[in-house]
Amino acid sequence: VVRQRLLQRYEHQPFVSCLAGFYSCQWKRYQRRRAEPGKCCCRMRECMFFPLLVGAFFFSLVFLYMCGEAKNDYNNFDWYNYEALGFWFLWSLVLLSVAALLFMYITLLLVLALCLLAEGQQLYLHWSHKIGTLIVLTCSVTALFVLSVLWGDQWKTVRLSLQITAPYLHVGAIAIMVLLSWPVAFHAIRADRKVIQVIIVGPYLAILLFLFLIPLGMYSPCIRQMGTLGPKPDLIGHRGAPMLAPENTEMSFQKTIEHGGTGLETDVTISYDGVPFLMHDKTLRRTTNIKEVYPNDVTKNAAFFSWDTLQKLNAGKWFLKDKPFSSICLSSKADQSWAMNQTIYKLSDFLRLAERHNKYVIFDLYRPPDKHPYRNAWVNRTLEVIFESGIRPHLVLWLENSMRSFVHSVAPGFQQTMGRKAPVEDLLMSNIVKLNLAYKEMSSEDIRKYAEANITTNFYVINEPWLFSLAWCSGAHSVTTNTVHILKNLNQPLFLMTPKQYNIMWILTDLTSMLLISLIFAL
Repeated sequence: VVRQRLLQRYEHQPFVSCLAGFYSCQWKRYQRRRAEPGKCCCRMRECMFFPLLVGAFFFSLVFLYMCGEAKNDYNNFDWYNYEALGFWFLWSLVLLSVAALLFMYITLLLVLALCLLAEGQQLYLHWSHKIGTLIVLTCSVTALFVLSVLWGDQWKTVRLSLQITAPYLHVGAIAIMVLLSWPVAFHAIRADRKVIQVIIVGPYLAILLFLFLIPLGMYSPCIRQMGTLGPKPDLIGHRGAPMLAPENTEMSFQKTIEHGGTGLETDVTISYDGVPFLMHDKTLRRTTNIKEVYPNDVTKNAAFFSWDTLQKLNAGKWFLKDKPFSSICLSSKADQSWAMNQTIYKLSDFLRLAERHNKYVIFDLYRPPDKHPYRNAWVNRTLEVIFESGIRPHLVLWLENSMRSFVHSVAPGFQQTMGRKAPVEDLLMSNIVKLNLAYKEMSSEDIRKYAEANITTNFYVINEPWLFSLAWCSGAHSVTTNTVHILKNLNQPLFLMTPKQYNIMWILTDLTSMLLISLIFAL
């Protein structure tokens, strides 16, 4: 029996050696020390550093979660950096990769520490890992601070995401507490004083109780009774289908129509000779080949070009060269050739396309800059083109707020659309029938309040299935999206469950964890 126990201990040594080797660089058996019963699991210096390790884990987790949930807005992040740096690159993926590496490294160290504690070993983190921990902590805190300053609205996205992910994060947190119960029980039982046992077990039980009860204050619109879910929101192509074709081109809008979008969204600029055309940026630098054709006019405002000049530019080659999204879907060589030959699209052609296919249109209308001949006639000129196109008035969602009363008087059939929240009474007085809001302003209560006054709500820009699911559960009537080809395939919201199903999941998770933790402490 003694020989068998010695053999088991000997066979167990490689596992402990690996743990201590990776954590402390102590690969030799004589370099390690077991924690004596009743003694602290590590020296004072290590005890003081361990909270930094836990803090680095927490901040790197928040950083990674924020980057992961921000995927919906990666294109906006990359566009912001393009404006600052002057060249296009997928900086969003770099940021996500860095966050993932930081989190994986610090998680590995923390797991090694917990395994060593469970084996009764004294902790000694090697100095190189201490430097690494400080780097992770510094980088994570700095990144969160910089993102909060430059991209502070992203915290609203995190808040919205918790309405979807909170039930599953709760289960994950409970599972972690079950895993932590072994080292906690091991060192609590070995403690020689009651005070030490209370110090070890007390905080653990307090956190566990908090996690058991946190679902009482949890809210998710996707936890709802059967039969209360509204219809699937309509899909409006944001500048067409910019993951399938160059934005704001004929191909892009054709792709939206092909994938069943119910509306088309765009941006309208007026040329120097009065031709409204589709262009999002103030300059032509990002989405045309102006560097090749007119290298001296790269920074010139797009509105100061004549239509004849604009027609000479290519609006598709940049798409294949810069790849503005990490997942560009050009399924065939024919599509690639089609994309390569796209040109700047006129508003009149855009409207005729929408009329032929019975699609709604909504657009941001940019007022021309100073010294532009249509500076003060921009609305009238746009209305002329709309009337000449022959599009049925009810298909036009009129968003521009300037001269709204005049527009309503000459085109009463337009669906007057407001780009911000306002009291219902004010909206009705302005003949508003639709709100076009940033998704970060999403609120099921506000959607319901406006719907009671027959005012529908559209949210932009929603690309990720989880965010679309949240909009669907919240009662949104339509969304503007870059991913019509993806969201069209959702037949029901993700994470949808009834209150009964969630209560069963909650209770089973708590009961199972309580049973496992009790068994671990009993052993």
